[in-house]
Amino acid sequence: MRTKLKLIWQHGLYLYHMLSYWEKESFTNYDFVVAGAGIVGLSTAIELRERYPERSVLVVERGVLPTGASTRNAGFACMGSVTELLDDLTRGSEDEVMTLFERRKKGLSLLRERLGDNAIGYAADGSYELISPEEPDALDKIDYLNRLLAPVTGKPAFALANEKIKEFGFEGTRVNAMIQNCCEGSLHTGKMMRALWQKASALGVLLFTGVSLRSFEEQNDGVLLRLPQPCRDEDLLMRAKTLLICTNAFAKELLPQQDILPGRGQVLITKPVSHLRFKGIFHFDKGYYYFRELDGRVLVGGGRNLDFAGETTTKLELNDQIQHMLEEHLREMILPHTKFEIDQRWSGIMAFGQSKKPIVKAFSNRVFGAFRMGSMGVALGSLVAKEVVTLAASSGD
Repeated sequence: MRTKLKLIWQHGLYLYHMLSYWEKESFTNYDFVVAGAGIVGLSTAIELRERYPERSVLVVERGVLPTGASTRNAGFACMGSVTELLDDLTRGSEDEVMTLFERRKKGLSLLRERLGDNAIGYAADGSYELISPEEPDALDKIDYLNRLLAPVTGKPAFALANEKIKEFGFEGTRVNAMIQNCCEGSLHTGKMMRALWQKASALGVLLFTGVSLRSFEEQNDGVLLRLPQPCRDEDLLMRAKTLLICTNAFAKELLPQQDILPGRGQVLITKPVSHLRFKGIFHFDKGYYYFRELDGRVLVGGGRNLDFAGETTTKLELNDQIQHMLEEHLREMILPHTKFEIDQRWSGIMAFGQSKKPIVKAFSNRVFGAFRMGSMGVALGSLVAKEVVTLAASSGD
């Protein structure tokens, strides 16, 4: 007679009869489980292994590749443009804006120190912001921002670079002025993520991809984790002494009370452009748009402010209105009188909230979180990883 499989409790863990002896012994108990294998999740796992080399660390990721924006961003190592910082100052104090700028700078330094500039394709070439005729007041604030940020930067962060508008070939009627940011740089997103994976692996971090954390349940001596198994009829139940949630916009699925709004970012890249006249990275319109030269191509992205409601989603889809606007900016401002062809289009999911400050929080003495990077995951990821691990360490684990 066939018996129905039942969920049983054994050695402090729910197990299915279909779990093998080897699976139960080797894959169901960990000191630390990190949810999310993006920049923050992998950096957190690395921090844990460096602090606790004898303890086990598992990272679980719902996608084969990270699901949010870690492998889908533009590779900007940025801390904030003039118009973006001025916009931030309309909603926050000088101390808040300066503190966040400093955290971004520290995060980038940590990333570079950990992986090395060659491994991530880092270039400290600064960046430029294009100022439209409708934004002349921004030019009057350059000295003010330089004074405000001087304790962090140690040098003037911003300077006029109007002479480069013609040199770079931008449309003069659309670009009234250009400001250089001397503190920013660019990197290769793919190389950065591969370097993080390799670093985590070398330290003994175990990584499961293609499996999401469905739910968790705190218990007296740990956290019970439920993970769906696509090829089996039952969920996999794991046990962690400590859970760290680093899933950015997707963290709200596990922590629904948190102030997290997803924000989708649209991107496209051209085929190689003949005689391209500029290199480096560029911003405009309060940081809502950005572009860069990449292997002789032009990558351009942004436009979320055209459709905030439509882009408040975790669906990796394209927005026709925004994609058309990105092409228009290419034709009319970035590459006027230049032939180009679009090669690829994609989108990525970021996380925002009422504040631009990331959430780094203890939800109990077993569950911690680091998320809501506000489109600055490259800059902030390494620092918030260190912060959340320090927070977990202070709990006594």
